[in-house]
Amino acid sequence: MTAGMASRPTEEQALSEFLDSAAGAPSALLVDGEAGIGKTTVWLAGLKRARDRGFRVLSARVANAHSVPAYAPLADLLEGVPASTWAELPGPQRTALDRLFRERVADAVTDQRAVAAAFLSVVDRLTDHGPVLLAIDDLQWLDPSTVHVIGFAARRLNGPVGVLATVRTEPDSGDATSWLQLPRPDAIHRIAVRPLSSRALHVVVSDELDRPIPRAAMARIHQVSAGNPFYAIELARALVDSAGELLPGTLAEMVRARIGSLDPAVHDVLLAAACIATPTVELVGEAAAIDPDRLIELLEAAERHGIIFIEGNRIRFAHPLLSSGVYTDASPTQRRLMHRRLAGVVDELELRARHLALASSSGDPETLEALDDAATSAHARGAPAAAAELLELAIALGGDTPERRVRLAGHCFDGGDPGRARALLERAIARMQPGPLRAEALNSLAIVRFIDDGYLDASELLQRGLTEDEPDHALRIRMLTTLAHVLFNTGEPDAAWLRAEEAVAHAEKLGAPGLLSLALGARVMLSFLRGDGMDEQGLLRALELEDHESFTPTVLKPSVVHALILAWTGDLDKSHQRLRAVQHRCIEKGEEGELIFIDFQVVLNRIWRGDFAEAARVTDGATERARQLDADFPAMLSLVIRAWLAVYGGHGEDARTAVADAIDASKRSGTGWHEDWSLTALGFLETSLGNYEAAVNALEPLLSKHGPSPNPTEIFAASFAPDAVEALTELGRVDEAEPLVDALERNGRRLDRAWMLAVGARCRAMVLAARGDVEAAVQSAHRALTEHDRLPMPFERARTQLLLGQLTRQEWSESTSVLRDALAVFEELGAVLWANRARAELAGADAGGRTNAQARTLQGLTPAEQRVAELAASGMTNRDVAAKLVISSKTVEATLARVYRKLGIRSRAELGQRMRQTAT
Repeated sequence: MTAGMASRPTEEQALSEFLDSAAGAPSALLVDGEAGIGKTTVWLAGLKRARDRGFRVLSARVANAHSVPAYAPLADLLEGVPASTWAELPGPQRTALDRLFRERVADAVTDQRAVAAAFLSVVDRLTDHGPVLLAIDDLQWLDPSTVHVIGFAARRLNGPVGVLATVRTEPDSGDATSWLQLPRPDAIHRIAVRPLSSRALHVVVSDELDRPIPRAAMARIHQVSAGNPFYAIELARALVDSAGELLPGTLAEMVRARIGSLDPAVHDVLLAAACIATPTVELVGEAAAIDPDRLIELLEAAERHGIIFIEGNRIRFAHPLLSSGVYTDASPTQRRLMHRRLAGVVDELELRARHLALASSSGDPETLEALDDAATSAHARGAPAAAAELLELAIALGGDTPERRVRLAGHCFDGGDPGRARALLERAIARMQPGPLRAEALNSLAIVRFIDDGYLDASELLQRGLTEDEPDHALRIRMLTTLAHVLFNTGEPDAAWLRAEEAVAHAEKLGAPGLLSLALGARVMLSFLRGDGMDEQGLLRALELEDHESFTPTVLKPSVVHALILAWTGDLDKSHQRLRAVQHRCIEKGEEGELIFIDFQVVLNRIWRGDFAEAARVTDGATERARQLDADFPAMLSLVIRAWLAVYGGHGEDARTAVADAIDASKRSGTGWHEDWSLTALGFLETSLGNYEAAVNALEPLLSKHGPSPNPTEIFAASFAPDAVEALTELGRVDEAEPLVDALERNGRRLDRAWMLAVGARCRAMVLAARGDVEAAVQSAHRALTEHDRLPMPFERARTQLLLGQLTRQEWSESTSVLRDALAVFEELGAVLWANRARAELAGADAGGRTNAQARTLQGLTPAEQRVAELAASGMTNRDVAAKLVISSKTVEATLARVYRKLGIRSRAELGQRMRQTAT
């Protein structure tokens, strides 16, 4: 049993249960307690037990130093892992890990998400050879950059991994571990290290001091220390040093007294060590500027007093309280002088800058320049939070300039704090004069608002910067490209295209390949979305010039534009292949927010393709990512695709709830495009249920927005059109439906789009049938099936077959054949509502349904109206008809009203009589 654990059976049991759990699945144990209570003792016992049980232990002891470089604890965790472990990782991840161990970076910037993805990849690879323990002592002192990486990895752990950490608890300190989450919330357990009993404390103190302590003294020590082992040891040491006189007081007072009793020369050496996160003998000697032999003498004296341990060339304080006591016991002048000395001997840019800042009360040019350089280096290493801290130090020391404010905002944004970035930029812009720098600030603020879906704000900011300021050529191109996307999202497609055209012209003149690629990609996308078709030459140039290394929002990348347009033109499988490649790149770089946008597109692609299993798998992953990201926009995206899957699956009220949630989330996010998709899903659901009045009501905003004869009718822009046409024709509003059909057919012929031609011909068949020309309607349905042969969308083909079966009811053989084919597809896809509709039509056809004379008499009815009329005439109630056709009773009632009007009758009795007359 580990020393110090003999009297801690509860903690022993918790460690054992934790390791049992971690050997099979991700688990965490947080060891809480006040300073000195024995958390590290429990932690060290956990490390030993883990090694004994075959765990690979990655450990870090976090220092409460004032000059800790970004990712120092992460580097400690990986210190014993050979570089060969990540030699075969994707390039961005491999580079990110290499930079953990070298600060000076001259080439491209590393994204912090790549660091996080790389660390997760290493842990995953280690679990291939057995369970892994991530052990962190004093979790509350982790730097923000390391917090991001550990938090990212913990939420995605997928194997035998344990997280064992100690956490110091202090009054009113809040929860310093709320960021630590595992895939299963119940997999995180906490134990509070308890004070020791008087007897256990006596054993610990006697062992530590290697001498017996009188029982009467121990009783007083236990009372004063309240069972805190470190406090008790310090009290006992004071008792021994004072020859029997017990020195009461608080723990802080005891530490100050202990430090104050040291020789001033020892104190100076210890102060150097306390100013460094990982002090070494050599570094402390240089900072203290003393002879090596004298240094060793002083360090050994401190070790004899139990202040430090010398482990090889490293110096470690016996307890963090002693380190902080040394630092706080020194005067401000002493601390500044020591930091100045350390700044002269450390090599790392970030450490030197931090020491210079701590040595200064105001910013001299050398210090401010060092902080700027260190911030640039930290950002390049993928530590934007550290870069932000360094710039904040410069600003606090008197270096408050607009340039630093803008850079600080950029680091905050890259570090995942868009709210602070926005506030910084707004304050900076309010104090800036027009000019290139303000243009840069306006562009940065517009990007923040664009990512946060504040499209109107982004548009105003960009146009203001372009009009009032003087952005350089490169910045102007970026602003124009972003503005083009913003304008499209705010409903100005023509203005958007003009801005993209302007961006291309400037980029051509500048001769910047990367910027020209982005501008060309934007122009290609916007040309397509406004109905002009695909600019193949422009797209090819954009792809050839694309910069795959620099960070660019996914939606702006030409390779992504290409993948999306392939899907929207019907080449679903090639699009899917390219989207999967983009997904892979996002995973390599840890771009979770970007990945969820691609997931959204993949789900739509797979739904259209009829691969609902893959769509469901990707949706589950996107939902989990949205939960981990804990942001409105990813959550909204996951809700929209879940709604679409629910509607196709026909899960009744669950589908309706899912659609309502998607609409609410879209409205909250302010993204009109996603709200359109959510309303399209609602219209599709109501159409699937035969609730045509409700379908038209749901789709009315889209019908109004796009006008009676829209020019862009690509699937991405007009998925609502087929449902709107069916609902309108079934309601007898054929004249309102026909312009939509005209647009689908016209644009389909102009651009040779199989989807437009197929659904356009199907919709034309509905219009023709509603006007009584069944023969022409059948011909149009057959034309639709011919176009479907060019389109890998099985659901859409089956939907056309269902219509053809309804139109050919008088031809029993043809009708039942196509209805059976449609039913087979709907059942295979799991489209319950549509399978029920096909099954009901097939049952009617197999029963004989009606005679040719009857068909001629009822030619003015639509297929759906004919079916409702037949069932109602057979004696079924409205509720029975609704159940048979899987529609609502209100829909049956409205349909019968239209039937009565068309046939010139007023009652169900007259309907039955008409049916009997035509059957004879």
